Amino acid sequence: MTQTVGTDSLLDQALAAEVLHLARAGGADFSELFIEDSLNTTLRTLQGEVKDATGGNLFGAGLRLLYGTRVVYAYTNDVTPRGLRDLASQVARAQGGRGEVARDGAGGLDFRRVDAPPLYVARQHPLAAAKRAKLDLMRRAHGGAAGVGFVRTVDVTYLDRVQRVLVANSEGLWAEDERVYTRLIVRAIAQDGTLRETGMYGPGAARGLEFFEEKIPEEIGEEAARIANAMLHAEYAPAGKLPVVIGNEFGGVIFHEACGHILETTAVEKNASVFADKMGQKIADACVTAIDDGTIPGAWGMVNVDDEGMPAQRTVLIENGILKSFMVDRVGAMKTGYARTGSGRRQNYTFAPASRMRSTFIDNGTQTPAELIAGVKHGIYARKMGGGSVTPGTGDYNFAVNEAYLIENGEVTRPLRGASLVGNGAQDLMNIVGVAGDLSLGQGMCGSVSGSIPTDVGQPHILISEITVGGRA
Repeated sequence: MTQTVGTDSLLDQALAAEVLHLARAGGADFSELFIEDSLNTTLRTLQGEVKDATGGNLFGAGLRLLYGTRVVYAYTNDVTPRGLRDLASQVARAQGGRGEVARDGAGGLDFRRVDAPPLYVARQHPLAAAKRAKLDLMRRAHGGAAGVGFVRTVDVTYLDRVQRVLVANSEGLWAEDERVYTRLIVRAIAQDGTLRETGMYGPGAARGLEFFEEKIPEEIGEEAARIANAMLHAEYAPAGKLPVVIGNEFGGVIFHEACGHILETTAVEKNASVFADKMGQKIADACVTAIDDGTIPGAWGMVNVDDEGMPAQRTVLIENGILKSFMVDRVGAMKTGYARTGSGRRQNYTFAPASRMRSTFIDNGTQTPAELIAGVKHGIYARKMGGGSVTPGTGDYNFAVNEAYLIENGEVTRPLRGASLVGNGAQDLMNIVGVAGDLSLGQGMCGSVSGSIPTDVGQPHILISEITVGGRA
């Protein structure tokens, strides 16, 4: 929640101004303080019994200096006045400064509060909820999966995190925010003799425990069990170049990994992106519009303000196949000339911010999933995607399919195991020939240069005219 500067702030304004001023004694053009106070809880049950219960508090400060476009970053967990002054002095001295400034008028910043009302306010705040309430959610999820079909083992994890942050910089910006995250992950293991399959479902949101009034714990467990049972007796997938219908929700992980990262200025500014010189050009079929949005209330990738203090924005990356924008942080804007998009994000105070995704998805089209499938004579329906690998810069990828089916004469028939999709993000954008209207988001943790952050992936069902399917020839 963005707050008015006052006694509830993580740092006194006068001290912040002094530290920011002191840090520039080495000749920096810009200084920025990031203060963080985070509390997190992780609970895990196996077969309904508690196996792990951990919690932690992360409290510290990061100091970023810009010398032109060169970045210097330092951090400390000593957020006392002396600790912060020492940090600033040491950084300034390391950059050729004296590490001290005259006390007269030190700082003198007239901070301006960022006016960014919270997009969503938790009704059942995790810090106000007892552990037994969280365990009850887990047991309900366990009950939704246990004993369903061939399910023999159920593993449930509950996560929550409450992060309070302050961003203050030498331009006089002052932004405070509270981020609340909750997530419930169920892994159901089905077994029949020597056959064994795992189904996983793990929705989350930037909401309180009221999120589980929408995502019912029993239904989360049921979905994990459904996937495990569906794949248990599947035959091996065929191999070759085939048309593929990719499901909605976590199906968007391919766009996120193979295309999203090379639309961030962390790649563009180094000319390490195949899209670096494609602004205004056609990079996808006209049926494709892709968006990175930090303004969806309560979404896992929501940001009231980013980690540079900029209010959330909705950024259209691709519109009807035309490249319209990159995801741009402060340094990315300086190096590329593109306007900032509120995309500066970091895992915690030990990382400098970088341009990162928020909720990134292919937008709704005009067709239905049934129409996409009906247009395929022989192909694959990749209903649920799994993990994979991507080559940075090129967008070459290899992703496992956790739930796959054969499409024959426009109908979904037999379940398939061992399928993978191998391709190139930039090329496959041009091969998307159909987009349905059933957009849904899936949740995950995205790792990059500024650490691991919560992001949404997503899309409606899409049809790719041809893609390499790894399986058995």
